[in-house]
Amino acid sequence: MKTETVDFDGLGAIKICNDRLEMVVVSSLGPRIAFLGFEGESNLLYWKNDDLGRQGWRLMGGHRVWVTRPGADESEDAYAADNEPCRVSLEDDRLTVTGAEHPFLRTERGLKIQVLDESSFEVTSLVTNTGPMLYSGGVWAPTCLLPQPGQEFGILLGDRRLSWDLVRVVIPRKFAGHTAPVDDPQVRFSEDFMIVLPGGIETKRMLMAPMGIAAMTWPEKNLSFIKRSKFNPRGKYPLDCNLAIYNAPGNFMFEMESYGEEQTLIPGSTMELKERWTLV
Repeated sequence: MKTETVDFDGLGAIKICNDRLEMVVVSSLGPRIAFLGFEGESNLLYWKNDDLGRQGWRLMGGHRVWVTRPGADESEDAYAADNEPCRVSLEDDRLTVTGAEHPFLRTERGLKIQVLDESSFEVTSLVTNTGPMLYSGGVWAPTCLLPQPGQEFGILLGDRRLSWDLVRVVIPRKFAGHTAPVDDPQVRFSEDFMIVLPGGIETKRMLMAPMGIAAMTWPEKNLSFIKRSKFNPRGKYPLDCNLAIYNAPGNFMFEMESYGEEQTLIPGSTMELKERWTLV
């Protein structure tokens, strides 16, 4: 794994690359993954270093680390600002970028990145309880892409390993000032996939997807981006869902979201959500 300290959009960052792929992790704030793409080519992620957001939290885009709370998949904890400089360490070919401690929640959010092969990264989003009291919640890992004409997004449905197989889909029709239509022309289903073709309409879908696979395909570029994460059938997830998608109004961004199971953290302990990112 090759790393280099760089300036990215006016922010201090670390570039990670192998022979084919590039990833940029911002360290001046966050942590955020701000760039993902083939070496020398354009960014697949949505990224805009501006002040769009709420109450100190900035959207900016890329991949970020959020938290869910038991009984509240979207809470003020999720929107805790991550605008302070991060600590950076590189050990055993693994980059770790850790955000500043939240002064009230007494938690730290971080990312661990490792190159697995010429097409894949392991991306671990994590939350550590740095305080003297208990903390409970789950890791929420949204990855913001910049949707382009012809791109399709999909989530693999069901669990083919079971003799009883169900599909759970949750539609947050109203949430945090946003809406998602039930009868949405952007969303369709095959026997094995939920497929989304962004058409400019704000929408969200949450799924229990035991295979833990979400993907973007771009036939025009002969390109696919796949996120894989493990699902614990005995774990507690937000609304019993481990994956979600969100399309922003006007297609300005598209989020592929993974949820980790909710846990109680004793002081000094960490919860992690590991994903395998593959770009081919």
